Amino acid sequence: MKIFLKTEDEIELMRRANQLVGKTLGELAKHIKPGITTLRLDEIAEEFIRDHGATPTFKNFPNPYGEPFPASICTSVNDAVVHGVPNRETVLKEGDVISVDCGTLLDGFNGDSAYTFCVGEVDEDVKMLLKTTKESLYLGIENAVAGKHVGDIGSAVQDHCEAQGYGIVRELTGHGIGKEMHEDPQIPNYGRRGNGIMLKDSMCIAIEPMVTMGNRAIYMDASDKWTIRTQDRKPAAHFEHTIVVRKGKAEILSSFEEIESIERILY
Repeated sequence: MKIFLKTEDEIELMRRANQLVGKTLGELAKHIKPGITTLRLDEIAEEFIRDHGATPTFKNFPNPYGEPFPASICTSVNDAVVHGVPNRETVLKEGDVISVDCGTLLDGFNGDSAYTFCVGEVDEDVKMLLKTTKESLYLGIENAVAGKHVGDIGSAVQDHCEAQGYGIVRELTGHGIGKEMHEDPQIPNYGRRGNGIMLKDSMCIAIEPMVTMGNRAIYMDASDKWTIRTQDRKPAAHFEHTIVVRKGKAEILSSFEEIESIERILY
């Protein structure tokens, strides 16, 4: 395992890349409504990213089979947990939820963040799943401080979500991030306090709870060899921030501010 601690100059570059991800997701928030296709969302995102001088990190990123991801964002609708492939056949409808995962490469460093959006009016039990998952992200971030352990992050996420009866996806994790999109260490969304590697000041990691309304069993959709779905076909939620570990309190490099400002206007 090779963990790269970042310099303050590198952290500033990562902040810029991550702030662009937040702005991209904010731009998409304006368009996420019934009738739009996930392919159109991808087109909007790619144009926005490139217009701001960056490259969509996910485009052509290989899966375990060596097949390149064909789009700039992941669009995971309802029972799709993560890695959904944008396409012209998937049209958003009232009551859907969609996780949009976005990555940018800007000045040699990566940004990565995800947000699960409601499409119009959504059932209350689904809203509670999203609320709990988002809360668990911030509880994980509270534990991402120098001197604690990776297990402290996972335990905080797991305890909060499982207390509400939700499932925690275990096959997929958060990750270190920097010049590469995926660096060491892995950041599971489950664990025991005090276990795992110790967190050090200036480590940059992406924390991303992936939570299911039913049981935690998942499978890969054979039709595209990318989309990860819940086996029981119940909805899932996914929220992600890139952060830098600090002494006392983690620093969030990505942002939901633009998304949430749009949501306040819409809802």
